[in-house]
Amino acid sequence: MAKTSNVPVVEKIKGNAKTVYDKILKSQKPTMSTPVRSLSNVKYHPSKGHFEMIGKSKVRTLTVSTVKTFAQTLKMMALSKELIETDDMATKREAYYISKNWGKAGFAEQPESDTIMDDVEAMFGVNREQLKFVPEEKGGDIAGKLFVFDKDNQGNKLKIDCTKFGSGAYSIPSEVETLDFKSNAKFILAIETAGMFQRLVKYDYWNKQDCILVSMGGVPTRACRRFIRRLSDKLKIPVYAFVDGDPYGYFNIYRTLKVGSGNAAHLNQYFCVPRTTFLGVTPQDVKDYDLPTHPLKEVDIKRAKDALKNDPFVKHHKPWQAAINQMLKMGVRVEQQAFAKHGLDFVVNEYLPAKLKNTKKFLP
Repeated sequence: MAKTSNVPVVEKIKGNAKTVYDKILKSQKPTMSTPVRSLSNVKYHPSKGHFEMIGKSKVRTLTVSTVKTFAQTLKMMALSKELIETDDMATKREAYYISKNWGKAGFAEQPESDTIMDDVEAMFGVNREQLKFVPEEKGGDIAGKLFVFDKDNQGNKLKIDCTKFGSGAYSIPSEVETLDFKSNAKFILAIETAGMFQRLVKYDYWNKQDCILVSMGGVPTRACRRFIRRLSDKLKIPVYAFVDGDPYGYFNIYRTLKVGSGNAAHLNQYFCVPRTTFLGVTPQDVKDYDLPTHPLKEVDIKRAKDALKNDPFVKHHKPWQAAINQMLKMGVRVEQQAFAKHGLDFVVNEYLPAKLKNTKKFLP
């Protein structure tokens, strides 16, 4: 039986399928329209704090050349409808393998399946989780002064204390909408690398600074971003991002966390964390702390120049333009672990305390 919150999604699927069916019966060519998922189809909305779509769509008409894609889209919609109505779920990988029963409509490789899934998501303006498709990857790890309230499979309430995992951490689940939180933490520190997260856990940083540590493990998953967003909204505390000092860390990780991405602009309002500001590592940190660096790669330079030219978020914020130009002029990138040059406890005892005294100077 479908959950009440998912009934509208089923109705959207049925309505879209009926439109296609009715046009075929009338010997008309059915079409499907999905938003263009790229930075070229978004604008940065400062007051709302996230990217919004500006309306470009791609229309797919049923022809001899598109019949397979059409069939795959309809089969994916049918699979989602079945999962919702039976209150089940499928991983993205499982959905790919299920398609092997679809005859000629089956997918040859998973990237094809993922693309169709993303199209269906954008078509209906819902997220994959509402379609009952879940990712394979972990959502992220949590340590620090936070109680998470969850339920087990029998519906029993659980109170999870994120200070009680020893040298480990609480893993963010793929579905976070039903969770609740309680905390007296002063801020949330979102960390790019698992190594730096483990370093801060080992030194009890969350206890010393009354904070919550989140390991993003690279580009944060949607579950991780949604968890941080819900946490930020509930607790009304700032989020500080601590990532590598390179274009990938700045745009793929930080920018995606704060305002979202062009690829998922139809969902950014749910998965971005507008309260986030950038703690480091900045190009200026390289100078101030005499950090060891690596030369920028060609892909780094291209990513930085593209951001200056095309990224609506960067174009809106002059401090980011200055930081990127400074990095390009220096010609170097830096990793979080570079602070180990000054000692393994330098980040905990020197760098973070110094930065947190001047949060108003953080990049937006």
